[in-house]
Amino acid sequence: MTAPPVPSLPARQAPEVRALLTAGPLLHELSHGLGGPYHVLFPGPFDANAAAFRQAFAEAGVTGRVYYAKKANKAALYTERAAVLGLGVDVASLGELRETLACGVPGPDVVVTGPAKADDLLRVAVLQGALIAVDALDELDRIAGRALELGRSARVLLRRLPPAQPHSRFGLDGEELEAALGRCADGPLELEGFSFHLSGYDIPARADLAGELLRLCRHARALGLRADRISIGGGFPVDYADGDDWRRFTEEQRPEHYHAHKTFSGGFYPYHSPVAGADALRAILAAVPAGEADPLAELLRAAGVTLLVEPGRALLDQAGCTVFRVQGVKRRDGYAILTVDGSSLSLSEQWFESEFLPDPVLVPRAPSPEGRYEACVGAATCLESDMLTWRRVPFPHRPAVGDLLVYLNTAGYQMDSNESPFHELPLPPKVVVEPAPGSADPAARPRWRLDRHP
Repeated sequence: MTAPPVPSLPARQAPEVRALLTAGPLLHELSHGLGGPYHVLFPGPFDANAAAFRQAFAEAGVTGRVYYAKKANKAALYTERAAVLGLGVDVASLGELRETLACGVPGPDVVVTGPAKADDLLRVAVLQGALIAVDALDELDRIAGRALELGRSARVLLRRLPPAQPHSRFGLDGEELEAALGRCADGPLELEGFSFHLSGYDIPARADLAGELLRLCRHARALGLRADRISIGGGFPVDYADGDDWRRFTEEQRPEHYHAHKTFSGGFYPYHSPVAGADALRAILAAVPAGEADPLAELLRAAGVTLLVEPGRALLDQAGCTVFRVQGVKRRDGYAILTVDGSSLSLSEQWFESEFLPDPVLVPRAPSPEGRYEACVGAATCLESDMLTWRRVPFPHRPAVGDLLVYLNTAGYQMDSNESPFHELPLPPKVVVEPAPGSADPAARPRWRLDRHP
């Protein structure tokens, strides 16, 4: 029985992306010159996303601070842009902290997160005056010890265990928080406020927990502690695809649309979100936390509390894409299997037993006849499971060896989280693409350089 047509899922495209796709020769030149797959980075969308978050704070009359979550992408470019724009940066390792400082971000503009931080990381964080999100009582004791050894004070946030997620491995419960407050009142610790780590994208849940952090600030102030800021972390969704396209895709897709009838226990990322990025921050600020009578923004203003956010994926929306070269085509069961010159490890959604669903764009090496051609995409390694795209993607041209596949909007978490030089395949380099200086023509050929990350 013939399977019904595979639904497409076109990805949204920023002007920088459209300009690159129309500059087909440049994409092919980079593929030839770099000798394999590569990632493209765009500074413009990152800057625009940062401005949108700041505008959301300004509209609400709230004092806020944006920290770029560096774990979302290892490239130096975005941390360099954070330094230029005056953003903070969220790091979770000594390597990330060193790279951030080297890119020009001052130590006091860094927040250090992550569980059970290494002593070497805590030492540098204290020396540089970074803000440290404390995840456990023993970690708080180690921070105090490092501060005493160095003759410094340590700036800390206490991370609250979400009451709705009592089995989370992140944060302090009520009893631990009380103990931590006592230790902050007696030692080289400057308690600046509270934070939380909350999975998912539920706006009311974030507003509710932010309201609890405000109550904790009032409690801490009654004990003589500073407590004038709270962090709600990241968790701002990205809108990868049009709502109608996503609805049609989710209604029509089925196992026979995937190579080997593949199914995914991890489910799929919600590639369409009607409230995304800075608009999600606006919605959180407008929400009334449980137990309160006023919106969060008004509560923050009344309390004189600064709100910190740590977006990663949302700051990287439209800020990068990934390019693979087709090096093999074969037919199977009425569709094609493409083999490209890289590994599925370069698209990290596979890490979650899932798939990066937006359609890759086919950039032919030479003109080819138009028509509907379905193909899945495998990688150049000898594993059945090494598939970049299990789904049979509907292409408007017949794919051929030498064509390029461009996966759009991959800067947020897709490029680095699962990378591996398996088979001695080199990791894809990162290429910064930006308009030529002085050019006002959006169709003009852009210039490029390699990212400065070592």
